[in-house]
Amino acid sequence: MPAVGGIGPCSGKEYPGNLTPFVTITCIVAAMGGLIFGYDIGISGGVTTMTPFLQRFFRKVWEKKEADKSTNQYCQYNSQTLTMFTSSLYLAALLSSLVASTVTRKFGRKLSMLFGGLLFFAGALINGFAKAVWMLIVGRMLLGFGIGFANQSVPLYLSEMAPYRYRGALNIGFQLSITVGILIAYVLNYFFAKIKGGWGWRLSLGGAMVPALIITVGSLVLPDTPNSMIERGQTEEAREKLKRIRGVDDVEEEFKDLVAASDASKLVEHPWGNLLQRKYRPHLTMAILIPFFQQLTGINVIMFFSPVLFNTNASLMSAVITGVVNVAATLVSIYGVDKWGRRFLFLEGGVQMFICQAVVAACIGAKFGINGNPGDLPKWYAIVVVLFICIYVAGFALSWGPLGWLVPSEIFPLEIRSAAQSVNVSVNMVFTFVLAQVFLTMLCHLKFGLFLFFAFFVVIMSIFVYYFLPETKGIPIEEMNQVWKSHWYWSRFVEDLD
Repeated sequence: MPAVGGIGPCSGKEYPGNLTPFVTITCIVAAMGGLIFGYDIGISGGVTTMTPFLQRFFRKVWEKKEADKSTNQYCQYNSQTLTMFTSSLYLAALLSSLVASTVTRKFGRKLSMLFGGLLFFAGALINGFAKAVWMLIVGRMLLGFGIGFANQSVPLYLSEMAPYRYRGALNIGFQLSITVGILIAYVLNYFFAKIKGGWGWRLSLGGAMVPALIITVGSLVLPDTPNSMIERGQTEEAREKLKRIRGVDDVEEEFKDLVAASDASKLVEHPWGNLLQRKYRPHLTMAILIPFFQQLTGINVIMFFSPVLFNTNASLMSAVITGVVNVAATLVSIYGVDKWGRRFLFLEGGVQMFICQAVVAACIGAKFGINGNPGDLPKWYAIVVVLFICIYVAGFALSWGPLGWLVPSEIFPLEIRSAAQSVNVSVNMVFTFVLAQVFLTMLCHLKFGLFLFFAFFVVIMSIFVYYFLPETKGIPIEEMNQVWKSHWYWSRFVEDLD
């Protein structure tokens, strides 16, 4: 581990505790909150390509598409109207994540998850029965509100509930359920698009009610975290809950640290204002830059462009292959995050993504050229490009995919945890929205150079991780300040942090 960014696990305390069946099942159920986000990511892109859906709600877009016989693969998808419909969800998620911070802090993580499930269910119901564009937009906004609440509360819940030795693996369950949701959505879109009568899009959109029900019911049966119970004055109940979660009776040291963290947090009247204090500079920096970099990995451009390399009938195969790779690599990340560490996965994933983006840019530049007309693509060419796309997706799913949610959720002190997580979710949603809006225009103008644009940012984010992100593997969540105090750069900001 290089000295510039690392700290050994020995710097933190070692609390007794086991990975009990109770906490494992609890974290699996909570991680299902990622299904709603993943399902929406996977389903929305497929629905907007269904002709009956376009004819009913976006007829001008469909007519333009039919009239445009251009063979320019870079620009044929450039439609701001449809993009706005899809990305409006992220603005709603941004707004709700700000409200969710207060709910999560004052009423617990469970209630925030419940709100997320109910709002997402309502949005799916309205979209499934939509008869006009306004119903679609209202439904999308409700979906966004639901995602904002879930993405705020679930990663925090998982980080607080998990034993520190297994926190990485259990937290990445959230990202795993996102990838599973995406894969399920890809497969369902394919079959629903084949339904005669052209109403399959209703099943695709309405099907989001299923993951919404899972997280809603799950939030009702899940226990609250000891951290959250102490924060709300339920001290003795929290002690008993901690014993059950850890599977041992000797929890006094961890319990005292949780109470001390809660007492410190109660002295903070304005957590949002506190975020701007000098001693929280490293936390705020990570809350902003990690989600910012996660969106600039280029995962959207890669996932979007891969179906173009196939004919229409095989486009599902492209989506399913990348979806399966996404899930498989996330499982590898679950296995390795608490063995190899966060920094290793970040850096290894960065190298993998950079190489693949450079190769894909060269391949697409050679065949599609400047005018975007590849002619007939030989089979071997498509196989080579898809192979590198899959290696790229694996690199993302190993690193920035899951760690973009894990690391921010585990580094914040309790007194700013809910507010800082809201910043993390908000930045993620802002840049998801911005990239969704400008991505197709950038593809049309930058052409294959767009892959190099994102490759450049992968280099920048890898340098940032190498020098500025300390290792958080094996550090108890309430002892995380030690990693900042021992860091070559951040120590100058947190010296006054108790």
